[in-house]
Order: sequence, then C-alpha cells, then structure tokens
Amino acid sequence: MTKTQGLAILLIVAVMAVTVTLAQRYYDRRGYDDRRGVPNWQPDKEFSQDVFTFVRIRYSSGYGGRGYGGGGYGRGYGRGRGFGPSGGGWATDYPDSDLNFSYRLHQLTSMEVNPEGLVLELTDPELVNYPFIYMLEPGRLVFDDDEAEALRRYLLNGGFLMVDDFWGEAEWFNFYREIKRVFPDREPVELSIDHPIFHAVFDLKEKPQIPNINVALAGQPYGITWEREDAQEVHYKAIYDDKGRMMSIICHNTDLGDGWEREGENEWYFHEFSEKKAYPLGINIVVYAMTH
Repeated sequence: MTKTQGLAILLIVAVMAVTVTLAQRYYDRRGYDDRRGVPNWQPDKEFSQDVFTFVRIRYSSGYGGRGYGGGGYGRGYGRGRGFGPSGGGWATDYPDSDLNFSYRLHQLTSMEVNPEGLVLELTDPELVNYPFIYMLEPGRLVFDDDEAEALRRYLLNGGFLMVDDFWGEAEWFNFYREIKRVFPDREPVELSIDHPIFHAVFDLKEKPQIPNINVALAGQPYGITWEREDAQEVHYKAIYDDKGRMMSIICHNTDLGDGWEREGENEWYFHEFSEKKAYPLGINIVVYAMTH
C-alpha cells in the first residue's frame, strides 16, 4: 500500500475498553442529514495521514449497478447527492451501515477513524491508498477483466477484502466462480472458531450468524437466524497469500452489514445481533487485518 500505515496503525490500534456496552441510538429517518443522525468527530491531526477509512466497493453487475438510487453514489456519505433508500447489490445497507460501523470503531477502540468513508470502484487508482475494502451481496456479481485484475493486484500488494451478506449454495457458487477468476490457484479456507480473527479484540465463543432484521424478528420465537433453508450453516472462509497473510475474509450465510445498519430500529435486534455479534466481529476483522 502507498499510504504510510504500519507503525501508526500499530500504535493506535490498542483497544481501550473491550467490555463496553453499546448504547442504542434511534434515528428519525424522516429528516436525516448527510450523516443520518450518526455523531461526527475529528481524527487526531497528528495521524491525519494514517486514519482508518471504511471503503465500500461499487460494482456494476448484479442488482442496481453503479448508479443505484438515482444519480449514483459518489465518494463519501452524502454531501448533497440525494440518497434514496439502500438497495440491492453493492449499495445494500448503505450508507447507514458504513456510518454506524465507523462510529463504533472510533468509539470502542483507540484507532483513528475517518468519519467520512468512501465508495470506490476496484479500478480506481486511489484504491491503493486504503488497506481495507468491503464488498457485499456478491451472489450475482460478475467481475469484468479489469476488475478481476485490479482486485488481484490490490490484494497481493497488501490490501484486505471483507466479503459479506450472501446466502445459500447458488450465491456461493457464483462468488466462488468469480473469485477463482481473481485467484485461479488459491482456495478459500474455512476458519475454525480458534482462529485469532475471532478473538482479536472481542473473544467470540461461536461463529455468529447474523440475519437481516426482518428475518430475525419473524424467526425470533424459534431461534431462526438463517435467511433460506440452504443457508442454515454460517461459514467464514479466508484466502491467503504465499506468505500466509490473510488477504480476504468471506462471510457467507450471514449479514454483518444489517447488524450495523439496523442498530437503531429494534431494541431486541440491537442487543441480540448488533451488540453481541455484528460489531464485535466487524471490529475483530478490521483490527486483525490492520495488524497482520
């Protein structure tokens, strides 16, 4: 990566209070501003070149394409661009999940976090400046040749990809086909609960399955946490480089992004999925990615 990261990241990533209980925040979505009611903050100027920025990847295939929501989403959260409701494909849960997660990462760790995340395409030349990228709903994603090559180059040069929110066998096979175009000679490896990524900050006792809020509420009396019958078992898989560095974590049959997005909508969902599972695992993944 071209941005100075190593020493500063290692210095600021120390956890301040891993046992903090999150306070739930409710939003009035009828009159939201660009930040959707999420508190703002200013990163320490001393680390102005080394703040963590949450980068969401925009892709053209699947639901919606690059211009979802009328006029498209640009680089950042709002700034007068006229967001509509979050939709399918790359824009699912956007921008609430990204804003909420950035805020909680800032709140619960001593990392310097950028309150304004980014939306970038894989072929954007600025991508090399950001060590962590997030992609979701790849069940219908199809990389073009330039995207596959750009992702391969980014990951081999030190970047980290988190893949989230796709369910069932058909969506897995689609994603598997596309990631094999990126890395024909590498296989995703299932992670056990003993892997350090599940214990980097928060000590998780099980690999969490996080459903979207509607599935969770409907299945509450029965403990159903899967979104379809062929997606009952949650999987977390990794892709490694030749030196054993994890380049990507693939979160299949789970939806961390909804746990971040919907934290202010239902108290039970917040405590059961956002507070206990989605935020702890998301923070673990970022801290692990930034320190390994």
